[in-house]
Amino acid sequence: MTTQTPLWFTSSYSNNGGQCVEIAANLIAAHGVVPVRDSKRPNGPVLAVHTDAFSSFVDGLKAGQFGTV
Repeated sequence: MTTQTPLWFTSSYSNNGGQCVEIAANLIAAHGVVPVRDSKRPNGPVLAVHTDAFSSFVDGLKAGQFGTV
């Protein structure tokens, strides 16, 4: 994706025993995407989600559109 080193971040709300995703917030502004990975597989694949799609997803989570587990 880039030669910049991603600085991975897990939300402080992610306190569910390691079932989390991480984002590399330092790459968002420069590239217009939100890099996302599984916190349990730091060497696994990274998804590059467009910022508009990621914002819509977060808004949906906040609104409870995806239910609960």
